[in-house]
Amino acid sequence: MKPFCIICILILFADALYAADISIIETDYLQTSAQASLIKGKEVKLSYILPAVFISYGALAQVTKPLQRFDVKVDNEVGKHFTKHRRFDDYLEFAPVVAVYVPDIFGVKSKHNFRDRTLVVITSYLIMGSSVHALKKGTGVERPDGSNHYSFPSGHTANAFTGAHILLKEYKDVAPWIGVAGYVTATTVGAMRILNRKHWFSDVIAGAGIGILSAEIGYLLLPVFHRITGVEETKSGLVFAPVIGNNQYGVGLVYAF
Repeated sequence: MKPFCIICILILFADALYAADISIIETDYLQTSAQASLIKGKEVKLSYILPAVFISYGALAQVTKPLQRFDVKVDNEVGKHFTKHRRFDDYLEFAPVVAVYVPDIFGVKSKHNFRDRTLVVITSYLIMGSSVHALKKGTGVERPDGSNHYSFPSGHTANAFTGAHILLKEYKDVAPWIGVAGYVTATTVGAMRILNRKHWFSDVIAGAGIGILSAEIGYLLLPVFHRITGVEETKSGLVFAPVIGNNQYGVGLVYAF
């Protein structure tokens, strides 16, 4: 494989390393509350800096010749080495957001209850979806395969990274590997969009940034919804139980909000 494809994959996997990086903070080793506040501040700043860098890169690539040439070189290398298109990214993009609800079912405690997670998911995806739609319409960038002019940014990648970042924030304190797995999945979606020649490299980078930032904004708005509605965060529970009767078999589900 040529260097450009290797560079492409390495940069995409930097997203997964980001997930691992902000998941390794362990408060058990903190000596004072001041140290805790300092580390928390660094984590929050990183949560905004990285998506801002990704979005800025994507925006600059629309007007900067060297970055445009890099996009073309990556696409040319992809065209040489990957001729068969695989479309599982059309389904894999939804895996992270579905996974937001799965670990909790099996006893892995999430940071927020079902109601609040759902509020964050809805808010984040509304922000992400409207942003992606507006940019696609406003920029009119042609896809590498020439199918249409809705290339920038990558909606599949933004979708996947929105779910992956929510997954990370919900479970990083109890099971960091869950968030890392979500980021690896989202990175795979972004890589497949390039390999299928549906997006330029810069489209995918910008999509990742939009997804992460949308999720962060979703969490920022959660306390606002609490104040508006007057509700407080409550404990919730989900219970599965087998139901067995005369010639009847099934599963019962009870959820306490």
